[in-house]
This record gives sequence, structure tokens and C-alpha cells, in this order.
Amino acid sequence: MQQIPVSLWTLIAGIVIGVISLWMGQNHNLLPVEASEQAPLVDGFFNIMFTIAVALFLVVEGTILIFLVKYRRRRGDNTDGVPVEGNVPLEIFWTAIPSLIVICLGIYSVDVFNRMGGLEPGSHPHAVSHADHSSGSAIAATLDDALTAKTAPSIGIGTSPTHQAQAADLVVNVTGMQFAWLFDYPNNGVSAGELHVPVGAAVQLNLTAQDVIHSFWVPQFRIKQDAIPGIPTQLSFVATKPGTYPVVCTELCGGYHGSMRTQVVVHTPAEFDSWLTENQVAQQHDLQTVVAANPANLSKSEFLAPLSHNLGIDAATLYQLQK
Repeated sequence: MQQIPVSLWTLIAGIVIGVISLWMGQNHNLLPVEASEQAPLVDGFFNIMFTIAVALFLVVEGTILIFLVKYRRRRGDNTDGVPVEGNVPLEIFWTAIPSLIVICLGIYSVDVFNRMGGLEPGSHPHAVSHADHSSGSAIAATLDDALTAKTAPSIGIGTSPTHQAQAADLVVNVTGMQFAWLFDYPNNGVSAGELHVPVGAAVQLNLTAQDVIHSFWVPQFRIKQDAIPGIPTQLSFVATKPGTYPVVCTELCGGYHGSMRTQVVVHTPAEFDSWLTENQVAQQHDLQTVVAANPANLSKSEFLAPLSHNLGIDAATLYQLQK
């Protein structure tokens, strides 16, 4: 029987491995639901990495299994194995291919980061401060550093010049502390312990920390950004699906780091306006203090007094009616 050429076996194996890895790369179900415009960018990059990982796994483990069977020690065979000192073309191949894969993935990851509004060259808060200190004194350099640190743009996702030119629909100041997140809506006069945003709106989070480094992460949005004491950071996103999603701190920040969690609630525009209005009323500083009282403990005059105006009678008339 004519032996099948190795090249044909290699072609068949390549087709099978390619089909399996491509299918698993698109149907792994390892990621949570996509709930932001940024999520598909990250998921596309992850799917490519997972596809490559599956292909490499099948090639390496498949080769091991084939060699394990084909070159196993036969019964009664006590001879030495074939001496193999090296194979230069093979070593170049298995060095060049992984290197090429890593370079391509690195370029792709930078492209995804920039498309999400990530850090671009020249926007680092200390990029300008050391530009021209060669002729100045140490004191002038220190003052220049301090001035630059105050006026430098924020770092993070959504801080590139392209994204900064687009005004956000909603701005929220986020403060991380041991061990909670606080959300302040500066344009609306509302503060909350959880983040509320409308679906489809461009949201800008200005992050800071009071004590140690924290990290703001919403898995369903595929966004994460550190909150650093003394250095402003920023995170921009557009939510696409109404729902409630967890907010997790992913930077070890102390003994109760694991409990530093809250949630982001994505409303429809009408629901968000309703939530905003309710909280604006509830958080007004000039509201009169409301005291709960048991009507059973009130006299008839005390019980009816708040209603006398609606009845169209004065206090004297009400007193006469009670006699």
C-alpha cells in the first residue's frame, strides 16, 4: 500500500486545527455580557489571542501524543535512541513564529487601546515637565514640575486628544477610599454610593483616591483604570445595555479590599432623569426637617392642624370645633 506523504498529513492536520481553533475562538463563552461600546474592541482582541492559543495547544499536545505512540519503546528493544544533536531550521522556525505572533499582538493591542481613547504619546503628565531644565536652576525645575503637574491632562482611557475634543454627556467624579467608592455628579448636585448612567450616553469618570491606589473595573464594560492619590485619571465609556453591573476594585488596597465593591446601574434615559430628579430633591440642603410621629399619640387639634389650611379654616375656628 502506498504511504501517504507527510506533506498531505500536515495539510490535513493544519486544516483540522485551523477549523477547531477558529470555532473555539468565537464560541468559548469565557467573557461576561458585552454592555458598552468599548467591549467589542476588547473581545475581538481576546478572541484572536484565544484562537492562537488553541491552535498552539493542539499543535504542541498533538505532536506529543503522536510521538508518544510512534516512538514508544517496543518490547524487547534495548537499543539506544537515535542521537539528535539539533536542527537549526526547526529552531529558527519555532523562534521566529512566536516572535512574529507576539509583535503582531502587541501592535494590535496598542491600536485597540488608542481606539478606546487610551494614552497617546505626549499626554503623560510628566512629559513636558522635564523638557527644558538643562539651563535652569533646580528651584526653577521644581516649580516647573509643580505647575505642569497641576495643568497636565488626565491619563487613562478617554484622554487622547481625539476623545477630549468630544464633550461628554455626563461627567461623574469618582473617589476611591478604603473601602468604598463615592460618586459625585458635579453638574447635577447629586452624590451617591453607586454609579447611575443612562444608556447610550458618553460618560466621563474623573477618578481620584484619598488614601492608597485603587482600581475601578467594570467587567461587562471591559474597562479598568487606577485611581491614584494626587494624580487625576480618567475613564470614558458608553453603556449599551440597561442593567445592573458590578464595580470591583482590582488593586490590593488593604485588609478589606475584597469587600470594596459597588454597582453601576444603566437606565433608560427616562429612568435616569427620574432617578436624577428624585435625588436632587432628596439632597437639597434647604429642605425642612421631617419628623415621623405616631398619629395615635397626637391630640385631635395636633392631628388636624396640618390639614386646616386645606380645609379653609384658621386655627381659632379649628379650636372652636374641638370644644
